[in-house]
Amino acid sequence: MIERMSVDSSVGDILRKSLSGERLSLEDGIRLFESDDVWAMAAAADVVRRRLNGNRTHYIVNRHVNHTDICCNNCAFCAYSRVPGDESGYTLSVEDVVRRASELWGTMQFTELHIVGGLNPALPFDYYVTLLRELRSRFPSVHLQAFTAVEIDHIARVGGLDVQDTLLQLLEAGLGSLPGGGAEVFSPRVREVLCPEKLSAQKWLDVMRTAHSLGIRSNATMLYGHIETYEERVRHIIELRALQDDTGGFLSFIPLKFHRENTRVPEPTAPLGALEDVKLYAVSRLMLDNIRHLKVFWIMLGPKLAQTLLGCGADDLDGTVIEEKITHRAGARTPQGLTVTDLCGLIVEAGFVPVERDTLYNEVKRSATGEFAVS
Repeated sequence: MIERMSVDSSVGDILRKSLSGERLSLEDGIRLFESDDVWAMAAAADVVRRRLNGNRTHYIVNRHVNHTDICCNNCAFCAYSRVPGDESGYTLSVEDVVRRASELWGTMQFTELHIVGGLNPALPFDYYVTLLRELRSRFPSVHLQAFTAVEIDHIARVGGLDVQDTLLQLLEAGLGSLPGGGAEVFSPRVREVLCPEKLSAQKWLDVMRTAHSLGIRSNATMLYGHIETYEERVRHIIELRALQDDTGGFLSFIPLKFHRENTRVPEPTAPLGALEDVKLYAVSRLMLDNIRHLKVFWIMLGPKLAQTLLGCGADDLDGTVIEEKITHRAGARTPQGLTVTDLCGLIVEAGFVPVERDTLYNEVKRSATGEFAVS
């Protein structure tokens, strides 16, 4: 019935292609974004999602730590960063990061530490290596997902190394995987307006390619809802799909909704309505035929909309998070974190089966005391 509903829409020819396993083109993606048949797309995306992941919706018990907000990139869309020398900025010492990560360990044994921050020119190469080593020593069973591709390029330049050697040293120190941030939108036009000093799109892809070649998995993201066009969204998705064809290294795709408050985006933009979010997730699921998992970062969308998107192609509700600074400085009104009970409740209410995962999508089993094992 769902498949029949999908193919009867005005974009039914495209939905039929996707449901039959045929890869969608640039033109297909643009037509989908331009269509108002949002719920037909969502229904088709749900079919694809269930084929890939069944009735399961994943979540993770994780802890975010943002180690510094000092950054030399000066991106117009970023409300989080502070320029070097700004007395309102902060940088955590290695000891501070370990202490902050340890605060809830007794009551919540997380399986992942997620560590991202600004490009602080005052931090030496050894800071990053020592940070990973100390965290691995303190939490030997916890996966360290740390440093975006933009940060990896910065760390390499600080250390006078190439990206491969940098990744090898970080891997030896305890790095588990890379988060997907910093991709923004690959369009040169968008990047020239919003982040001209940032790592280029091609170099972001090159860092990820190198990481994947070393067996380091990563996520992939797209920041949407600012000045990008539908075509620029689709081209971004196709670039990710092409790299995944080559490496198979992406774990998930995470659309990140732009929050405008306290940013310097030069063109006034009205907040996207929820139907545009639904469309974005549905089109992403239909086009990304080689990335299995589509994640809703509930921090950016709110728990209830995130819950709705589980029926529109997404199969991952992210995690507990605990402390998030980047989106909240841009005006997010969402909680800083959710409990496992909260996450499971949202998933069950949406009609899915909650499954705790680790960073690499292995299923996590917990004892009555909360200790975990991966299966």
